[in-house]
Amino acid sequence: MNMQLPRQNQIIKLAILAVGGQGGGVVSDWIVHLAETNGWYAQATSVPGVAQRTGATIYYVEMVPDRGRTPVLALMPSPGDVDIVIAAELMEAGRAMMRGLVTPERTTLIASSHRAYAVSEKVASGNGIADAGKVIETARKTARRFVAADLEAIAVKNGSVISASLFGALAAADVLPFTPESFEETIKSGGKGIAASLRAFREAYDAALAPVPEPAGAEPVSAAPVPTGPEKLTRQYRELIARIDGELPAEARDMAHAGLAKVIAFQDLAYGEEYLGRLVRISALDHDLGGDGKDRALTREAAKYIANAMAYDDVIRVARIKTQSERFHRVRDEVRVRDEQVLKITEFMHPRMEEVCGMLPARLGRFIEVRPRLFKALDRIVNRGRHVRTDKVSWFATLYVLGGLSRLRRRLLRHQVEQGHLERWLGETERVARLNYDLGVEILRCRRLIKGYSDTHARGLTRYDRVLSALPMLEQRQDGADWLRRLRDAALKDEDGTALAGALKTVESL
Repeated sequence: MNMQLPRQNQIIKLAILAVGGQGGGVVSDWIVHLAETNGWYAQATSVPGVAQRTGATIYYVEMVPDRGRTPVLALMPSPGDVDIVIAAELMEAGRAMMRGLVTPERTTLIASSHRAYAVSEKVASGNGIADAGKVIETARKTARRFVAADLEAIAVKNGSVISASLFGALAAADVLPFTPESFEETIKSGGKGIAASLRAFREAYDAALAPVPEPAGAEPVSAAPVPTGPEKLTRQYRELIARIDGELPAEARDMAHAGLAKVIAFQDLAYGEEYLGRLVRISALDHDLGGDGKDRALTREAAKYIANAMAYDDVIRVARIKTQSERFHRVRDEVRVRDEQVLKITEFMHPRMEEVCGMLPARLGRFIEVRPRLFKALDRIVNRGRHVRTDKVSWFATLYVLGGLSRLRRRLLRHQVEQGHLERWLGETERVARLNYDLGVEILRCRRLIKGYSDTHARGLTRYDRVLSALPMLEQRQDGADWLRRLRDAALKDEDGTALAGALKTVESL
């Protein structure tokens, strides 16, 4: 054994941080059982949190050699006074360090390197995902020893839960005065899922002995997919790919391949031709403005954001996604449905009259929108939340039919609105780029403010309009691109727009 824990009065102090469903209570019970069967006295307490909202539940265990008398042990971990910290998810390790539970002279930190995104990360307007690399880097500096592996993946692979993997990593860390065989005997005493838990325990034990993995970086942009299907369509697709390789600069080709595939999947090959037409137009302007010396940033960003703008989220796209077989397979995998179980899926839908008008032929949709009384009367009928069962034939068929309306999309009001906004955005980009190249690039990037559909889309469009309202004040400034980037970052920072309002006032003061 390599037991080198600094202790006071032979007490070992261990904290487990886990959100609901991650088995923190099971690990706590196993540790207590392990200690007691090896002649130690152990006490376990827990302080519940609200999963991913105000923090994880902290399970705290103190153990001491049993001398026949009941010791007085603490009920809560104290900063700087914990020997072992176990985190069931990487950001919980970060929170443990922020609380001061991890110290370089004392604490062994054991964590699963996978991510379970918190609500605050999911609701962010932009990319709200916390940087896993910083947590790992900080853990290496803050902990006496850092042990990490993707313990969630190991558990799922072996048909178990993460508690078994965490227990295996704890055994591999060799920070408790008990043999690995004692750990396994503890699992065997549980009575449920023993075989799967032992498999996960043993694989996690081996994984924890390996060096801590580096966080995965951004996935590279994929090359042009190989088309399959009818010869006529695949030939047309190859012709579009050839146009990209022949008419666009090398710096933008990978992104253009991905963008072309996205817009064709959204609509059809003719829509892909429209995408390339817009992109070639921007590329020609980029060349005239000397974009070669700027790594063709204007064309590269246009390849990404024009595709995103053309493949907007409407009712048709959402309905198609909800009825794809791949989605049902993914849901079954995520909730781990067994063969003998029946999966039921309930969706929450809250359509507004705006979405209904968007799905109507353009003339009819506008006819309703310009008549406030009629619009409000119809909105009172449709604007309410509904829970629908898409695993049943009736609602699945309804969404399937909606998802199949893509052939009519070009005649619908929403499409015409999106196309009009797209052309105005590109027109503004071209106009400003002739005055200030870098500012034109930032206008393209502002398209990331607009995403989703329904209320989410409306809020994004409002933020976009507020940010672009500063253009007249920035067009003639050499640092105009920097200021527009700051405005965009402020718009992405919070939902209520406080940061953006402050940034706009700063720009006005210039």
